Amino acid sequence: MFKKFASEALGLSDIGKIIPPKDYDKVESDDYILHEDNEKIFFLIKSKQDEYCFTNRALIHVDGTSAMSKKRTLKRYEYYKYPISHVLLETAGTIDLDIEIKFKLGARNSASSVSKMSPSDSGGVSFSIDVDKNQLEQLKDLYKALYSMSLIESSNYSSYNGAYDTINKAIQVVSSNRSEGANQAEELEKVTNYISQFLDDAKQKYVRKDYSEVFLKYINN
Repeated sequence: MFKKFASEALGLSDIGKIIPPKDYDKVESDDYILHEDNEKIFFLIKSKQDEYCFTNRALIHVDGTSAMSKKRTLKRYEYYKYPISHVLLETAGTIDLDIEIKFKLGARNSASSVSKMSPSDSGGVSFSIDVDKNQLEQLKDLYKALYSMSLIESSNYSSYNGAYDTINKAIQVVSSNRSEGANQAEELEKVTNYISQFLDDAKQKYVRKDYSEVFLKYINN
């Protein structure tokens, strides 16, 4: 018992291990994967306290309040709702037992589904995950995958908002040139339908929900 308390006091219980694919079915996170919708685990870090499960669709965090407690809270962060940014990898010093990967998942405002994409001022969460320093090479793979995802998200963010600005300007021009004798109700319906279709097409193109291709490219465990 003393060893368990000492381990937690020193922070050693928080050092995670990268779990190999052959053992994915043995972790708690696997119970919450949407296997029916073709969701798949690509990377998993497990400590005595937490599990960090990276799938093609989301980060699933099985959050433990303490290594001494069995109580867990399940948190799911879909990448398209919580885009990744600020990805960092810290390697170990001479006496360090762990390496660390850090990143932020920034929540989207609900309005982004119908207008511009925009990060929430109050939402989002930052992660700092300690991993056994002997698993640096595997963690480098995760770093590359997450960093690539952050670049894709940033590019899509700019493209979607650029498309939104373009359609908004076009609507203003059409509205200012509308003839007096035209049936305004019909014109309004046409414009509304066009905007709706345009934004639906833009979301299909720029709001990415599945990152299987990125994980397959970088993850080699």
